Amino acid sequence: MQIQDKTIVVTGAASGIGRALARRFDAEGAKHIVCVDLDAEGAGATAKEVGGTAMTANVAVEDDIARVIATTESEVGPIDLFCSNAGIGLAPELASANDEWQMSWDVNVMAHVYAARHLVPRMIERGGGYFMHTASAAGLLNQIGGAAYGVTKHAAVGFGEWLALTYQHQGIRVSMLCPQAVRTPMTENDTASTAAAAGDGMMEPEELAECVIAGLAAESFLILPHAEVSKYMKRKTADYDRWIGGMNRLHQRLTGA
Repeated sequence: MQIQDKTIVVTGAASGIGRALARRFDAEGAKHIVCVDLDAEGAGATAKEVGGTAMTANVAVEDDIARVIATTESEVGPIDLFCSNAGIGLAPELASANDEWQMSWDVNVMAHVYAARHLVPRMIERGGGYFMHTASAAGLLNQIGGAAYGVTKHAAVGFGEWLALTYQHQGIRVSMLCPQAVRTPMTENDTASTAAAAGDGMMEPEELAECVIAGLAAESFLILPHAEVSKYMKRKTADYDRWIGGMNRLHQRLTGA
């Protein structure tokens, strides 16, 4: 997929990866970028910078996602690329509150489901379209010290797989963005989760956005800004028991448990 002249929606656009994506899409000549975030001021600032439209929405609420899609399609134009980028990192432990687990599920998984539910029929009717879901390397490798994050990001990858294998023949393309640590508000901490994800270095959002452009151009299902992730995936599937043992030792080293 080439970005030039495309109408694009980016959730989580107020900061971090979402803002970097919006900027990079603008540089590629996108026709219009709709910048969506719960942070209305941040979404507005990004939209102003890229000459786009700001919308306030809670991606955990299906009606909000439906409104974003309907408003964009009626007032801006048909959506070519929907980037479900917003995410959260709640419920780090087994004993974390149930509402944190539920919010992690709603934002990290159901937001992707809602976007597809309300947009796939429209895209199929006009011959196709593209979804890019920001998951994480945690969706492929799991997450030290991030129980709900690792679980829900696995589910996000699983839903992306299902979406692609079900609708590819009808023109629907899907990419899963699965980076390790990226310098965003979510990684501004000294937790074991961030330390584990940053083992191969902390990537800048702008560098990640470059990888996204290349991944979308190739229409790759997995976009892996950190090349090491592919190697780790192969080690995991080659010998699951050995991999779990190694991850357990990493957990002990980082958490002191």
